[in-house]
Amino acid sequence: MSLIFWLPLVCVVLHVFEEFAWPGGFSRWYADLLPETAISFTPTYAVVINGLLIAAAFTLGSLGPEWSRGVSLWLALAALGASNTLFHLFGVLRLRRYSPGVVTGVLLYIPLCIWGFWYFLSTGAASPKVALTSLAIGSFFNLWAIFRHRGRAAAMSQRA
Repeated sequence: MSLIFWLPLVCVVLHVFEEFAWPGGFSRWYADLLPETAISFTPTYAVVINGLLIAAAFTLGSLGPEWSRGVSLWLALAALGASNTLFHLFGVLRLRRYSPGVVTGVLLYIPLCIWGFWYFLSTGAASPKVALTSLAIGSFFNLWAIFRHRGRAAAMSQRA
């Protein structure tokens, strides 16, 4: 059972690797997709936000089932990954080209989310309330990030 708690970390690391190392290019792709907010997506922001995501997934793997909030975090991270995949797919459709991160999103994040919600609900490790709350928290992160980038970009433009 504790090995399950390391799966989000594996997926996150592979996803970030695809976005920024191989083949990389996510920052440029993001700027093409959302030019009005691109000024806000700085290298520092990318390192911090992805570092926090990796740290959360590492904490989850380390504490695993011993932690009372482990299943909630697992489900929230899975939902975050799946919703991030939807963002990548939206961008692929809009720009009509590959998005760094879409492959790991489709092959890892979506199946992880579907399987994880099924597994934790069917075994009783998560109640429907916990699953829905985790789904909402994880899913809305990407929307929050876009609105945050819009506000940051407006503020940065005014200073420039």
